[in-house]
Amino acid sequence: MAELEQSEERELGTSSWVAVEQRQIDLFAEATGDHQWIHVDPAAAAQGPFGRTVAHGYLTLSLLPALLSEVFSVTDARLGVNYGVERVRFTSPVPSGSRVRLHAKLRGSERRPAGVLFRIGIEMEIEGTEKPALVGEVLYLAYA
Repeated sequence: MAELEQSEERELGTSSWVAVEQRQIDLFAEATGDHQWIHVDPAAAAQGPFGRTVAHGYLTLSLLPALLSEVFSVTDARLGVNYGVERVRFTSPVPSGSRVRLHAKLRGSERRPAGVLFRIGIEMEIEGTEKPALVGEVLYLAYA
């Protein structure tokens, strides 16, 4: 945690690719109650603006913890929690069956009474697509 607190802005790395399949999209729709046809109806979505179903933006964002754990961890923290999301934009749809990966950059950190609050810049890339699925910044609190 001391290294995290004293660290300047730096690249954290890139995760492995992960597939976003229709089953995962359907399960997310069940969990959230968001059954919009562009996500869960392949026949209707084939005629829609994206040509097939697409993942919910929040599903894409929810992949963040698992992908971030591939490139970054605070090994001496007692506990780490999500603290917030800032400036996140869903810049491109994630078609079902496509693969995404995370690019992460430490943007800064500050000491808090409970531990260290740190900011991570995120960009979720879609394989074979120039425009990312999402960009933004997330905050985590590492408890001492």
